[in-house]
Amino acid sequence: MYPNPAFCLEDLPRLHQHLRDHALALLISQTDAGPLVSHLPLWLAPDEGPCGTLYGHLARSNPQAQAQALVEAGPVLAVFQGPQAYVSPAFYPGKAEHGRVVPTWNYQAVHARGSVEVFDDPERLLQLLERLTDQHEAGRARPWQVADAPADYVQGMLRAIRGLRLPLDSLQGIAKLSQNRNAADREGVRQGLAASPVPGDQALAALIPFPA
Repeated sequence: MYPNPAFCLEDLPRLHQHLRDHALALLISQTDAGPLVSHLPLWLAPDEGPCGTLYGHLARSNPQAQAQALVEAGPVLAVFQGPQAYVSPAFYPGKAEHGRVVPTWNYQAVHARGSVEVFDDPERLLQLLERLTDQHEAGRARPWQVADAPADYVQGMLRAIRGLRLPLDSLQGIAKLSQNRNAADREGVRQGLAASPVPGDQALAALIPFPA
């Protein structure tokens, strides 16, 4: 990630909130045969280590679940992509004044790095599944729990996965939200994205800072 000072996201609580809000990560590890990538939800333990610790699981049949693809491969990268949107030059008042504007792309993302520990203990795996489930079922009128499924079925599922523990060495965030534009342009971007029918555009518009 290019750490442009204008867009760096460095506040740890805000970085952690991004990981919670956009929990489906890209887990990338490097092997002799090339990079391996999996899409998987990760659960954050914010108080484990200076940057926090991530937990997740992979199917045993996934080649990335093998020790040589994770533990022996060295540090891995987990990418948490947030809202993103195309920014049209038409959003800028300066387009009509001088025309010296070009398109860009606004987005928010966090990169998390660390070395993976793999575990197969059924009790730890069950605890992990319960934490992941409780996090994403929270707020529902009738939250589903792992215990709602038959015990023998759950045990069979546990045998099909491997757990991951990823203590974080670093968190690097970017929130490119038109901070490098003047107040009028920023407001134009916010209004332009808010008026879009695309939900992702509207989500990003809510993050654009209001002019001071």
